[in-house]
Amino acid sequence: MTRYFKILLLFGFLSIISLQGFSQWSVSYYSSSLSKVGVGYDFSERFHSELRLYSNTTVEDITPEFILGYNVVNAENHKIYLGVGGNVNYFTGFVLPFGVRFTPVESFDRFSLHVEVQPTYDFEGDVIIQSAWGIRYRFGE
Repeated sequence: MTRYFKILLLFGFLSIISLQGFSQWSVSYYSSSLSKVGVGYDFSERFHSELRLYSNTTVEDITPEFILGYNVVNAENHKIYLGVGGNVNYFTGFVLPFGVRFTPVESFDRFSLHVEVQPTYDFEGDVIIQSAWGIRYRFGE
């Protein structure tokens, strides 16, 4: 478990420091039976990353998940995104998130709501289809 976690953290760190220019940090919450909290980093208008922790578990089952996402649709009040990533511990495998983020209050565009469906392919042979809704707050301009 620790080897996979170290590889995941190294990959995430290298991804974050490799791009310069436009960047914004965000925090998010995903509400479902497998709820998550996340810290995200937008590299550009199209590419983003997020480190998520499954928050509805015992301490020994806390599962980190790292995703890289691409905004397929990047409109002013909504974004449709696809991503790829991985997780380790309670689930150990890869994930394919697909979601929509939208800004309900135009004058407060740092705050958004999101809906996401995410197939999780566990290396032990299980496939879990997760769906979640949540909130996101983006820092910066």
